[in-house]
Amino acid sequence: MSDLTQLSLADARAALAARTCSARELTQAYLDAIARASALNAWLQVTSELALAQAAASDARLGKGEARPLEGLPLGIKDLFCTRNVRTTAASQILKDFVPPYEATVTANLWRDGAVMLGKLNQDEFAMGSSNENSAFGPVLNPWRRRGETVPLVPGGSSGGAAAAVAAGLAAAALGSDTGGSIRQPAAFTGTVGLKPSYGRCSRWGMIAFASSLDQAGPICRTVRDAAMMLASLAGHDVRDSTSADRPVEDYEAALGASVAGKKIGMLRAELEGLEPDVQRLWDEAAAACRAAGAELVDVQLPHMKYALPAYYIIAPAEASSNLARYDGVRYGCRSDGARLADMYAATRAEGFGDEVKRRILTGVYVLSAGYYDAYYGKAQKLRQRLCADFDAAWEACDLMLLPTTPHAAFGLEEKKADPVAMYLNDVLTVPANLAGLPALSVPMGCNAAGLPLGMQLVAPRFSERALLQFGQVLEEAAGALPKPDKWWQA
Repeated sequence: MSDLTQLSLADARAALAARTCSARELTQAYLDAIARASALNAWLQVTSELALAQAAASDARLGKGEARPLEGLPLGIKDLFCTRNVRTTAASQILKDFVPPYEATVTANLWRDGAVMLGKLNQDEFAMGSSNENSAFGPVLNPWRRRGETVPLVPGGSSGGAAAAVAAGLAAAALGSDTGGSIRQPAAFTGTVGLKPSYGRCSRWGMIAFASSLDQAGPICRTVRDAAMMLASLAGHDVRDSTSADRPVEDYEAALGASVAGKKIGMLRAELEGLEPDVQRLWDEAAAACRAAGAELVDVQLPHMKYALPAYYIIAPAEASSNLARYDGVRYGCRSDGARLADMYAATRAEGFGDEVKRRILTGVYVLSAGYYDAYYGKAQKLRQRLCADFDAAWEACDLMLLPTTPHAAFGLEEKKADPVAMYLNDVLTVPANLAGLPALSVPMGCNAAGLPLGMQLVAPRFSERALLQFGQVLEEAAGALPKPDKWWQA
């Protein structure tokens, strides 16, 4: 067989079932590809021995006809998820030597279903960023480049390592997290499929917290079918997570291919302005694809969507300032010296946290402080409720919404790093789904004039992942296969 690393998750599953390749051969192909791709800086740790041992166990089960849903499929894990006896850093100096004694629920689900762990993927520190330039271990580079240029581009964030690895053929799929667009935005920037499930659909236990009311685990894959396969393993109720939804896990893959005729697709034409021409063109093409599949396009409004981004950047830092208070150098992580306990706290956090993390902690402490709580945090929560009400009203008129994932394609390394506001604007189209706890899917729809991929986003009512994936496949089939990025990164 030709390059095994170019197989989709579903095709790799079929190849393993037909015994045209072994799980060990498939895993070794990815390990070899990872070894040649250090220039991307997508991996923080490669667990070669563990991966090959898991692959050998999968081959034994495949030989006995006892294959589990993800048997022998090699995956990458964002370094935000605790993995037992495997270093987990959240891409931060403050956790540079942390080795968890326990396993996150979502990763445990993957291993339960037979997946193979290739290693831990780079990210923005504590998932705070839209470019993967905030990692304590250096930025991840996008496998894509503008046509005819060698300027390095960002892969998006915070799950930039996961998106870059899948796009470059360094993992069959990857586990990421999405707090304000951190799965969907990097998926759009790298030509991959990114799914943010409904809040509560996947357990957050063992996932290092950024903003607890917004964080959600989800997959980055090559196809919509692959995303359906991953979601079936990731989803499920967990008694250890009080926000986990006690709902049965549906057969998401079986829903693919069903007719979408008669469904109504909401278009937010009034709310979205300032899109790049290529983004607008592909949005129109995506709408036409839905119409051709039998869906009806209807105009809908989210009157409070324009306030979603500022509300998010009050709520998320506020929750982050609380969650990150646990990193004090006492119980785990690095510790810096100080004459007194308070000095040790201050020195540890000053040296252990990066600039963006400090910025968000300070913002969060400020908006929660006496005299400012009602003016900022209280008002942001009221706006969040209004936005949720806007979505509820819109669902009376449509079944799903279609909008771009990002207002533009991937940008250059350090192009926006010095301007936090410009960086935060990358999330303008993704944060509404997080604030409302809704599932959202980014699907590559084509490329811009410079040859860079662009994604279109579908948003659905809570726990409507089946419908989301059905329409995602419609867009995927209409767009066709994207060209592959040149493998400039290979050593």
